Amino acid sequence: MKFSNTITIQRPIHEVFGFVSDLENDPRWNYAIVQTRKSSQGAIGVGTTYCQTRSVPSRSEETLRVIDFEPDRRFAFEGDLGPLRGTLRYEFDDVDGATRLTNTAELEASGILALAAPIASGRIREAVAENLRTLKQLLERESAE
Repeated sequence: MKFSNTITIQRPIHEVFGFVSDLENDPRWNYAIVQTRKSSQGAIGVGTTYCQTRSVPSRSEETLRVIDFEPDRRFAFEGDLGPLRGTLRYEFDDVDGATRLTNTAELEASGILALAAPIASGRIREAVAENLRTLKQLLERESAE
C-alpha cells in the first residue's frame, strides 16, 4: 500500500518541521496514538528511536526508527504501525511563508490482512488525511494565541 496526502499549514516551515519531527507530539494530532516517547539519547536525527503506544485498530506497542532527517526539508521513520510494517515520510516546502506538508505512507500487510489491503488502503489514507487536518488546526490555532 502506498499513498500520499498534502496539506498547507499557515506556519513557517521551521516551526512545522520542528513539531512534526518530534514524534513525542504525535498524540496531540494523531487520534490513534496514546503516547510516544524518545528511547534513544541525543538530538533527533537518523537513528533516533521512539516507543509508541497505539490504541487504533487495537492497543499495541511500537518501536520506530528515524531513517531520514534533513531539517526543514525531509523527515522519515520506519517501524511497526499497528498490524502493518511501514515507512512514513514527510516532505516540507515553503509556500510564501506557509508550509506545504506532504506525507507519504508505504505500508506492508502480511497474512490475512494482506487480502484486505486494497480495501483498507482508502480508509487508512482518509484517517491519515484527518490527522493532518487536526495538525493544521492545532498549529494554526497555536500561532493565533
